[in-house]
Amino acid sequence: METLSFGQPLGAIMQVAYFVEDMDRELEHWTKTLRVGPFFLFRSFKLLDAKYRGQPTDVDLDLALAFSGTMCFELIAQNNDAPSVYRDVVKQRGYGFHHWAVSTRNFDADVARHQQAGMALAFSGVAGVGARAGYMDATATLGGMIELIEINPKVEEFFGMLHAAAQGWDGEDPVRTLGA
Repeated sequence: METLSFGQPLGAIMQVAYFVEDMDRELEHWTKTLRVGPFFLFRSFKLLDAKYRGQPTDVDLDLALAFSGTMCFELIAQNNDAPSVYRDVVKQRGYGFHHWAVSTRNFDADVARHQQAGMALAFSGVAGVGARAGYMDATATLGGMIELIEINPKVEEFFGMLHAAAQGWDGEDPVRTLGA
């Protein structure tokens, strides 16, 4: 089995994500209380060709990512009222855990496999580095979504950079804004 540069096996859970109401408050909590960091923050992160349940969406998100060991944690806040998989979960049970992310090099085949297992493709888009992401709705059976993240060299390099920054992190410079 292939191990990615940030320590997780290809095809395994590489990230746990939480939908939060107040990004700044949560960043402070996660860095100070849980000692996860440093977080790398994207304000108004945009996915190309973003679709919510098959329809185009202009969801506006803040994303923050950080590692603890070999596990990446993602915090997500939505800045607008666009329909989204995030709003769906808040309506069902409130803020908190949202999804697990699983790495893939066979995106289309993995989407089809999850669909055959009864999970709808609830959200999809393309990151600026050319990699696709798709959320499979597993909330009825697993209590959360499964995000498939297409691993290409740029994606693996990015997560490798996040992982390296967390190794021996001393608590300084806990939030680093990217894409500004």
